[in-house]
Amino acid sequence: MAITELRPKIKLTVGAQYICFNEGDANGDWDEDAFESDVSKFPTVVQAAITDEADSYDVYASGAVYDSDSNVLSRTIAVTNVAFDDKTIAKMRGESVSTKGVILEGGNGERPWFAYGIVEMKKGGGLVLRWFPKCKLTENSDEAATSTASHSDQNSTMNIKAYQFNTAGNTDVKAPEIAGITEAAFFAKPLLTAAEVEALIPNP
Repeated sequence: MAITELRPKIKLTVGAQYICFNEGDANGDWDEDAFESDVSKFPTVVQAAITDEADSYDVYASGAVYDSDSNVLSRTIAVTNVAFDDKTIAKMRGESVSTKGVILEGGNGERPWFAYGIVEMKKGGGLVLRWFPKCKLTENSDEAATSTASHSDQNSTMNIKAYQFNTAGNTDVKAPEIAGITEAAFFAKPLLTAAEVEALIPNP
């Protein structure tokens, strides 16, 4: 049996993030065919951490572990931004935004579904592209402090929960350094299947 040595590229930096809102069906539920035509790009990410929320269990029989299983129910994406658009975060929070840009914060508005995309850049030019098609904002924080003689970034944070979006229980669609797929093409619209991603690969 042969041994193959793999030398994955190291992570270089986090790239831009992408948001596309889902208009929902007649009942307001997430609908894979109801994404808005516009995708917003925000090159504002300082840090992004993705954490699984899984249900793990062991099955016991005859005094021993007979079987075990783990199911990823959702993923939490914790994002730190150096800046973020006020109207976009208000929409993510289900708040009212007037036609002239006035925001009524708080309230009991329904938080909308949206697709969230993120880029990871590898040393040597590789890109890892990910869409999380079914997301909601769970919390966000914003803090402002006085300026001083030495610069200090005034960042904001938001936590996004990515839910399972199909019957297979998938939470995201990932293209890890696939040759020929550009960032612009991948994030032109939310992608939900392997076939949609593979269609972006140029013919040899």
